[in-house]
Amino acid sequence: MFGNKEPVTMIPKSFLFLSVAASLTLGTAHAAGVLTPLPPFYEWSEPVSAAPGTMLRTEKLTESWLPPATGKALRILYSSTNGLNNTEKTAVSGYILFPRSAPPKGGWPLVSWEHGTVGFADQCAPSRRGPSKRDQAYLNAWLEKGFAVVATDYQGLGTEGVHPYLLYRPEAYSALDAARAVIGDRSLDIQNRIVLIGQSQGAGAALAAAWEYPHYAPQLHIVGGVLTGLVTAIGDKERNGQTSVDQHYTTILKMDPAFAMLRLAGSDQAIAPQTDLPAYLSEKGKALYKTANEGCLHDLFNQAKALDIHEGGELIKSDLPPSDAKFNTYFDLPDGHVTIPLFVGTGLSDNMAGTNGQYEAVKTLCQAGTSVVWYKYPGLTHSGTVNYALQDSWPFVQGVMDGRPAPSSCHDLAEPGPIQTPRTDVKFNN
Repeated sequence: MFGNKEPVTMIPKSFLFLSVAASLTLGTAHAAGVLTPLPPFYEWSEPVSAAPGTMLRTEKLTESWLPPATGKALRILYSSTNGLNNTEKTAVSGYILFPRSAPPKGGWPLVSWEHGTVGFADQCAPSRRGPSKRDQAYLNAWLEKGFAVVATDYQGLGTEGVHPYLLYRPEAYSALDAARAVIGDRSLDIQNRIVLIGQSQGAGAALAAAWEYPHYAPQLHIVGGVLTGLVTAIGDKERNGQTSVDQHYTTILKMDPAFAMLRLAGSDQAIAPQTDLPAYLSEKGKALYKTANEGCLHDLFNQAKALDIHEGGELIKSDLPPSDAKFNTYFDLPDGHVTIPLFVGTGLSDNMAGTNGQYEAVKTLCQAGTSVVWYKYPGLTHSGTVNYALQDSWPFVQGVMDGRPAPSSCHDLAEPGPIQTPRTDVKFNN
C-alpha cells in the first residue's frame, strides 16, 4: 500500500523537546515545552488497543469560542491509525458541536470539518484554543442548517507525536476516524450521512479523506465534499500537461518562511523524527523554530517579519534535511479518482495557496473521472472565500444530501489568470 515508503515510528514529544532544547543556541527554546505537559484529557498513557474510530473519552465543552448556535459541545479523544506507518494505533483529539434544536428522526446529519493551518505545536489544536472568528461564523452556519459538526485536530496536534503537517494519509485517517467515533457512540445520536468540509490544509485533508474512505472506512456514508482554498498535489502520473505553478507555493526554499518552517518542523520531522533539525537551521531559522514550538501560525508570521525573513531558504544553514526529499511521497495523492461529488471554491485573490495550483487540482480530478463543480470568486482571498462560498456550497450540499446528481464544471475549465486585487467589502477578506 505504501510502495517504497519507509515505516515511521512515533517518538514521544518529551524526547523531541529535550533533544531540541539541547541543540538550540538561541534562548531557552524548549524550556516551556519540557515543563508543560499535555493537559490530562489529551494524554493516553496506555497503548491504544481499541479499533480505529472508537471513542476513548469525552468531556463537556463550555468555552467562550463556541459558535452561538451550539446547543451542546464535547471535546473528544478517539482511536485512529498512525498514517505514517499504517500499523500503529494512536489517540487523536477533536470536538463535536450539536445544534440547539432537537435531533431529527434518525439523528443529526454530520459535517466533518477539516481545519486549515494553525501551527504544529500542541497548544494550537482547535479543541484547545478554539477555531478562528472566521471559522466560528462558518461552523455556526452549518449548525443553523441542522448539522452536527465533528472537527478533528489531526494526528499529533494536541496529542502525542509530531503533527504530520499536510501529509495526506494521517489527515485522512484522523478525519474518517472522528466520524466513525461519533457515529459509533449511540448516545450522541448522529446518523451515518456525512459531508466532508475543509479549508486550505483542511481542504487537502477533506480531499484525502474522500480518496481514502472507500478503502479505509467503507462503512461511512459520505455524500459529498466542500473544499475551499485547496492545498494538495496529485501524483506524478496525473501531472502531464500542467501549467507552471509559482515556486512560491511549492518550493520550500522559495515559500513563505512560516509555512516553510511548518514543513520542516511538522512534515519532515514526522517523516524522520530522529533528525536533528536545528543542525540544519541558520540562526534565524533556529529562532523561528523556537517560535514554532511555542506559538501558532500568526506568531510565526509575526516573528518572521521581526527577523526580516522573506523566504524559506533563509531558514537553512546550507542543505535541507534528507527527510524533505521524501515530502512529496507523503503529501501527493496517488491519483485523482474520488467516488463522491466535490465542490471546490477558489478566491481569485488567493495569494496564500495560489490559484493556479487549485486549477491544476480541479483539472486532474476531472481527468480522473471525479465529479467537480468549481466556483471562482473574483476579488476574494484565501480567507474571504470560506464564508462567502456558502451561497453556492449550501445548494450543492442540499442536492447531494437529497441524492440528486451534482453539477459539474469539468467540461468548461479555464486557467484563473493572475492573482487579483482583493475586494474591501467582504468580511474576513484579509
